[in-house]
Amino acid sequence: MENQTSLLSKAFQLFMSDAPEHAQAWGKMVQELSQASALDAKTRGLAYLAVLAALRMESGIPFHVHALKEMGASRDEVISAILVGLPAAGHAVTQALPAAIAAYDAE
Repeated sequence: MENQTSLLSKAFQLFMSDAPEHAQAWGKMVQELSQASALDAKTRGLAYLAVLAALRMESGIPFHVHALKEMGASRDEVISAILVGLPAAGHAVTQALPAAIAAYDAE
């Protein structure tokens, strides 16, 4: 399977390489928020995937789908997480499906 860095968007890779202090601070904040959450990691990841889809942030989808697959999320759970926002965010969430399915099916 691809290494984790190759799943990151080019923009996020540039953020990490060219603004390492900011990236380190961002990473620390993300870890602290994860620890503060009452949700288990898989549920939190599926919810995050739904937010990415609603915000049309398709570049982050492959990384997060890969992590969810490693946590045991099924293909149907990934698809359902993306589509859960359909009533509130509209058809735009379907734009995340190709990237999510391709990332899930990649080996």
